[in-house]
Amino acid sequence: MDFNLIGTCWSLLPPVVAIALALKTKEVYSSLFIGIILGAALFSYSMGTGFEGFLSHLLNDTVGTGDTAKQYGLIHCLADPWNVGILVFLVVLGAIVSLMNKAGGSAAFGQWASKHVKTKRGAQIATILLGILIFIDDYFNCLTVGSVMRPITQRHGVTKEKLAYLIDSTAAPVCVISPISSWAAAVSGFVTGDENGLALFCKAIPYNFYALFTLLFMFAIVAINFDFKSMSKYDARWREWYERTNGGKIDEVSGTKLQLAEHGVGAGQPEKTGHRGTVADLVLPILMLIVFCTIGMVYSGGFFQPSSNNYHHFIDSFAASNASVGLVIGSLTALILSVAMFTVRKTLPFDEAMSSLIKGFEAMVPAILILTLAWTLKSMTDSLGAAAYVSDVVSSSASHLQMLLPAIIFVVAALLAFATGTSWGTFGILIPICVAVFPAAAPLRVISISACMAGAVCGDHISPISDTTIMASAGASCKHVHHVSSQLPYALTVATVSFFTFIVAGFAQSLGFVAGIAVSWTTGLLLLGAALCFLKKHRRPTAQKSA
Repeated sequence: MDFNLIGTCWSLLPPVVAIALALKTKEVYSSLFIGIILGAALFSYSMGTGFEGFLSHLLNDTVGTGDTAKQYGLIHCLADPWNVGILVFLVVLGAIVSLMNKAGGSAAFGQWASKHVKTKRGAQIATILLGILIFIDDYFNCLTVGSVMRPITQRHGVTKEKLAYLIDSTAAPVCVISPISSWAAAVSGFVTGDENGLALFCKAIPYNFYALFTLLFMFAIVAINFDFKSMSKYDARWREWYERTNGGKIDEVSGTKLQLAEHGVGAGQPEKTGHRGTVADLVLPILMLIVFCTIGMVYSGGFFQPSSNNYHHFIDSFAASNASVGLVIGSLTALILSVAMFTVRKTLPFDEAMSSLIKGFEAMVPAILILTLAWTLKSMTDSLGAAAYVSDVVSSSASHLQMLLPAIIFVVAALLAFATGTSWGTFGILIPICVAVFPAAAPLRVISISACMAGAVCGDHISPISDTTIMASAGASCKHVHHVSSQLPYALTVATVSFFTFIVAGFAQSLGFVAGIAVSWTTGLLLLGAALCFLKKHRRPTAQKSA
């Protein structure tokens, strides 16, 4: 009797169990840990290694020998250089945010923004635009947009759940269509052979329907003042709390200009200090973060190292960059300069600046813990051969359903990213398959790679164990389970439209590149518009009007 579960559908059981438990119990940490234990148990059962093998695989196990050896387990995930770099970046970013709050920069920016952002709708539009502008990296996007816009959105009655959705929807969807981003570097790295991976990435951008439609959908729902019930219930709770504590109903006009924090959590409110900060105390550290993170990434890609007496091209350096190293270099530089700026200008005493670093670290502990558990769960899924199983499923369908392949890849990529919580891992599995299935000149090659990226972002967007989903919750100071459940209907609506658009794109590719894009986009926009009209008609809009 064959007891080997590796490379079968059982390989997806641990993440599925973890996700189901998280949604059922509303508790993420224990759900992830149970999924990890289940993965280690299935692996040791398949290998016949018993309890000793189970414990070894759970903590730090090496499978294979020589160049094919791979490590799995909790200790390995914490020791992995890439993961350590991301954790350091989170800690440093938390420290910078704490410094800005302590110096009064966030409060000053909130006062400035209150003079320019007059309505609830304006606060949401400003959040989306800021998220689009920060296109370098999704981690950087989530936490930076959250720290900057949290006081402003709270002042105008935007709930933490809605802010988390706006942050999450302008993180990965923006980065995956930006040629100058850590995502472009990752995707281009998965393209094997002599082909220019970054050029292929750029060709695929117009077909990345989920990312592009998500951005359009956000602007549309803000413009028409629509929210799903899963989101509007939090707005109703906030309004009920405000009316109860203030002894009256919210005025429909002035209620959008409230000068108070949102009910339940004060973490997002700027810290009250005796320091008179200025807008520059918020803007300059963020600008330094953007500039030095960009420099750090191209530095890690060899931009400043001569090669044949010529310097690497900027875009090529981004394609070859190590985002983990580059973000650490940039954030540490920005932190050091921020501390120096605050102390030299006497905005913040040196001892208070140092104490802010500790507070910044403490604020990142929940996100770090969930990230560590999520990485370990992915490690367990990898050891069970989920990649090989999904590869076989996709490859077997390629020769029979050519025109429907983009839509199939979109669904498979979304399911895999949802189950594993990683879009980059999904890229690594499916992009090499798309490259191998179609020749370089085949139009379906570009469309299929776009479908892979779109599906991976979709699955990552709605997965409760995704790192960007986790950090969007952290950036908005929102309960993680609330964020996951409230944004799900939005993501599924856009995913449904994208699925049918990929079906059209698969058949329209025979018309040529430009005509195929035109037909696909026309169909997609019509479907998106129809969906918005249907939703607006059959669901009441949010109770509070926007001026």
